[in-house]
Amino acid sequence: MSDLKKNTYGPGNPHPLSQMRTELVWEGKYDEFGNRREVSTSGMSIPFQRIETIDEPRQRILAQRGLFDEVRSHRDDFRNRLIWGDNKLVMASLIGEFKNSIDLIYIDPPFDVGSDFTMAVPIGDAKEKLGKDQSTLEMVAYRDTWGRGTDSYLSMMYERLSLAKDLLSATGSIFVHTDWHVGHLIQSLLEDVFGKRRFMNQIVWWYVNKLPTGGQLFDRQHDVILWFRSGDKHKFNEIRVESEYKGTQLQTKKVDGKRVPIIDPETGKQVRVMSSDKPCGDVWRMNMIHAQSVERVEYATQKPEALLERIIQCCTDEGDLVADFFCGSGTTLAAAEKLGRRWIGADLGRFSIHTSRKRLIDLQASLHANQVPYRSFDVFNLGRYERQWWQQESLNGAEEEHQRIVLNFFRSETLSNPPSPLLHGRKSTAFVHVDGIDSIFTRDEA
Repeated sequence: MSDLKKNTYGPGNPHPLSQMRTELVWEGKYDEFGNRREVSTSGMSIPFQRIETIDEPRQRILAQRGLFDEVRSHRDDFRNRLIWGDNKLVMASLIGEFKNSIDLIYIDPPFDVGSDFTMAVPIGDAKEKLGKDQSTLEMVAYRDTWGRGTDSYLSMMYERLSLAKDLLSATGSIFVHTDWHVGHLIQSLLEDVFGKRRFMNQIVWWYVNKLPTGGQLFDRQHDVILWFRSGDKHKFNEIRVESEYKGTQLQTKKVDGKRVPIIDPETGKQVRVMSSDKPCGDVWRMNMIHAQSVERVEYATQKPEALLERIIQCCTDEGDLVADFFCGSGTTLAAAEKLGRRWIGADLGRFSIHTSRKRLIDLQASLHANQVPYRSFDVFNLGRYERQWWQQESLNGAEEEHQRIVLNFFRSETLSNPPSPLLHGRKSTAFVHVDGIDSIFTRDEA
């Protein structure tokens, strides 16, 4: 009889399932003991290798030996960064320098489950296209992202959103671009990482210029962008858009915290004004990138600059730091540069980095020609170090850069006043020597 009572669930003996809270769970969220797996950055932070410093107009002037006078238009307060590497490692490696420092993160992660990284690359006059297969790094990313289906995708996104939270400033915001495939899951992940109270808006991007395709279901005509803030406060600059309805509206003023009509003292009537714009709502009517778009760079997932400009303008001020860790064709970086924001961009795809680099060089040249201030940028590798960049004579301080990378990689501190020119660092109680590029440490040196 006692065993029967023990197995009877009710108010005095509630069933375990009745006490569970609503939660998104995936394989890998908890360990074998039921403990929540945390994202640790220990061991993930590795040094960046700068492979190129780009100030296109200045380089062009030097190449032309001063044929044209230089109009100094670049800002020297910050060097923007374009990084090739796994964005989880990139974000973990940035935390040491940029923790709680980024004002806006926009990411457009993959959301077509099962998609790969293959794309068509235009060649020659762009009339022909060559299939670009996955690199080894991209194949590893594909396996990690989709290898276990939804579970591995959620694990991948949870790690990156957690790192993004550590990078955001106290008033920072994150905008995550998604669609109907995984949008509901991404929102649950964001609530898990940032908290439901920090959910600001679900923005609908309505493709105004998308042609109907018909078929056996309703035509897809929008994406969703989820906006969360990192803390209890956030920046917001009102965006005004053209009103669909032209006409007059009452002119008002604020009195004791309330909006009241303005009265014309001569006529005693309420003042009305023509209405041509209105505050922007959460449905954004914007064109997709189409075949004839001026800004088209032949990148499959390219987003329009107008979309990113609106996001950047609403949540940042000039000089703020913007980051995109799935930067693709570089739209976020180009929009940030045009609006006078600092930026950091990263992507795993080499084609993405090449596309973004070329686009930003062209933008530098355009801004320079119009005497609009811009910032130079550096291109970095992370995790795949290439010695040819250290061997170029044009890269000043190559040996010092090589030593810094090696010491950082082995978690060694640099000696400011070494007792010998052969000693470059210290790890615990041991001294560290970093040999020259492609050289062998010989008995004579010892």
